[in-house]
Amino acid sequence: MTESSPDAGYTGQTRLDRPSHTPWREFLRTETGSAAVLLVAVIAALVWANADLSSYERFWRTHIGLSFGSHSLSLELREWVNSGLMAVFFFVLGLEARRERDLGELRDGRRIALPVLVGVSGMLVPVAIYLLINAGHGTAYGWGAAMSTDTAFALGMLALLGRRLPTGLRTFILAVSVVDDFVALAVIAFAYSERVAPVALLVALGILGVIMVLRYEGVRRGVWYALLAIAAWGALLESGVDPVVIGLVMGLLTAAYPAARGDLERATGQFRRFREQPTPELERSARLGLASAISPNDRLLRMYHPWSSYVIVPVFALANAGISVAPNELSQAFTSPVTLGIVGAFVIGKPVAVLSASWLTSRFSHGRLRPAVGWGAVAAGGTIAGAGFTVSLLIATLAFDGDRLEEAKIGTLASLICASALTWAISAVIGLLPKRRRIRVLLGTDESIVDLAVPVDPERDKIRGPLEAPVTVVEYGDFDCPYCGKAEPVIRELLADFGDVRYVWRHMPLTDVHPGAMLGAEASEAAYDQGAFWEMHDRLLAHEGTLRFTDTLRFATDLGLDTERFERHMRRHKGAAWIADDVDSADLSGVSGTPTFFINGRRHYGAYDIGHLSAAVRTARQQAALTEPES
Repeated sequence: MTESSPDAGYTGQTRLDRPSHTPWREFLRTETGSAAVLLVAVIAALVWANADLSSYERFWRTHIGLSFGSHSLSLELREWVNSGLMAVFFFVLGLEARRERDLGELRDGRRIALPVLVGVSGMLVPVAIYLLINAGHGTAYGWGAAMSTDTAFALGMLALLGRRLPTGLRTFILAVSVVDDFVALAVIAFAYSERVAPVALLVALGILGVIMVLRYEGVRRGVWYALLAIAAWGALLESGVDPVVIGLVMGLLTAAYPAARGDLERATGQFRRFREQPTPELERSARLGLASAISPNDRLLRMYHPWSSYVIVPVFALANAGISVAPNELSQAFTSPVTLGIVGAFVIGKPVAVLSASWLTSRFSHGRLRPAVGWGAVAAGGTIAGAGFTVSLLIATLAFDGDRLEEAKIGTLASLICASALTWAISAVIGLLPKRRRIRVLLGTDESIVDLAVPVDPERDKIRGPLEAPVTVVEYGDFDCPYCGKAEPVIRELLADFGDVRYVWRHMPLTDVHPGAMLGAEASEAAYDQGAFWEMHDRLLAHEGTLRFTDTLRFATDLGLDTERFERHMRRHKGAAWIADDVDSADLSGVSGTPTFFINGRRHYGAYDIGHLSAAVRTARQQAALTEPES
C-alpha cells in the first residue's frame, strides 16, 4: 500500500532518551574532542619545555622499574609511554581497521587493494624526498621519521571539517593509515632496533602462534589474550624489537560482526531464567550469554577507544613534543636538512603520492580499483595524510638525539601545521564550486555497497512517500518496540523535511522480548487488507508496550474499518506469511534488532535521531543526483 505524502506540518523533533551508541558514532564523537585534547597536550609540552627544558627532560627520563621474582624491568618514563601505552593506541587502531574490514567499506576486496597501494606509495615518495634532501649530510638514517601519517590527528582533522568532506573519505584515510602504520612498525622493528635477540624474538612469535590457535578454537575469554599479549610485549622488548607492533596485531585479529538474532534470543532466554531464579550460576550464564552476543571488537573498541583518544595519545604528545622554539633555534632548524626533509616529505610527498597512486591505479585497472570518493576528496585526503606526528616522533626518538632530534621534532610539528592549513584550503576551494560539480568532486561516481538483501518492491512493500523518490529509507521495526515508537516521530519529521524520500516499513517482530509484537504486525496486515495500513501503523506505535487483542479491535473501530472482516483476518493469521517474508529478508540482511534502517540499500549504523538520519539522507540524495542527467 502506498501513500502519496506524510502528514504535512509535523515539525516536532524527538530526541531519543537512550540514543543508539554504536561504535561508529562513538568513534566519530571522540575524534573531534580528542583532536582538541591532543592539540592542548602539544601546546602544554611546548610551554613546559620552553619554560624549563631541564625540568621537562628530567621528569620524562625518570626510571620506573618492575620486578617479577628474579626478573626486573626498568625503563624511562618516556619509554613506558612510547613502548607501553602506545601499544594500546595501535591496538585501538587495529580494532577500528578490522571493524571496517568486517562491516564497513573494506568488505569489498577491491576497496582494500587501493588503500594498500596508496599507503605504500604514500611512504615511498616521502622517504625518497627526505633522502634526496639529506643526501651527503650524514642524516639519511632518519628517513623513517618522514613517512608515517598520524592517524589520530588525520581523523580528528577530518572530523573537525565536518560536512565539508564526505564520510567515505574517513574510511579511505583509515585504511591508508593502517597500511602506513603497519609498514612503519615493521621499519621500527627491523631498521631501528639496535640489537635483535633471536631467542626472545622466537618466543614472541611462539606466543603469537598460541594466540592464533586460541582464536581458531573460538576461545573468547579476554583475560587469556591479555596475558599472552603482555607476555609477547615483554618478549619483543627483550628481543630489541619495539613492542608496539603487538598492539596492532592483536587489534587486527579481533573480529567484528553484528549481533546474530539467534544469539540474542539465547541471551534473552538465559536472562529470563535468571529472572525466575536469581542464582549465582544463572547470573553467570546470563552475563556470559549477553557478552557472547556482542562481537569482541565492539566491546573492546568501546572500552579502550576513549582511553586511547583522551589519555594515551595526549600523554605521548606531552612526553615527546617538548622542544625549544627560540627564534635562533627555529631559524637554525629551517636550514637543517632534517627539518626540511621531514617538511618536504609530508607537505609535498604525501599529497603527491596519494593523488598519483590513486589516479594511476584507477587508470591501469580501467576503473575497477578507484577511490570510493571523488578526486577533490582524494586531494584533501592527500594533504590530511601529511599530518605526521605520533609515529614520526616515535621513529625520530630512535634515530636521533641532541640537536638532530630537536630539528626532527620541529619538522614534524611544522608539517602538521602545514597539512592542516592545506586541507582547510582545499575544502574551502571545493566549497566554492557549483553545487553539482562540488558533489561530484567530493563523492565521485563509485557504486556504494548494498546491504539490503531484498530490494524494495512497490507491489508488496508498504511505502510512504513518492514511489519514484531518489532516496529510500527502509525500517525493520516492531510495533511493540519502545525504540521504534521513539523513532516514529523522527521519521515523520524526516519525510516532512525531505519531499523526495520514500519510507518503507518491514516487519521484524521480536517475539522473545515483546509479547505484543506479532499481534501488532498481524493487526497492521489486517488493516492493510482494508487499505488502512499507515493509519493502523501510527496507532500501534503510539500505544507500543500495552498492546492487547481488544486494543487492535478498538483501533479498527476508531479507523472505521469493517471490524468483522478485521477480526476474521486476525484470527486466521492471514498476514503471517507476509510477516515471515519480511523476517526472512531481515535475516538475509543481518538485521538482529529494531529499529534497523537502510538508506538506499546501505545499512545506517549511526544514531537515528533527526540530525543523523537527515545527514545520511542528504548524502544519499547527493549521490543519487550524480546519476541523473543534467537539465
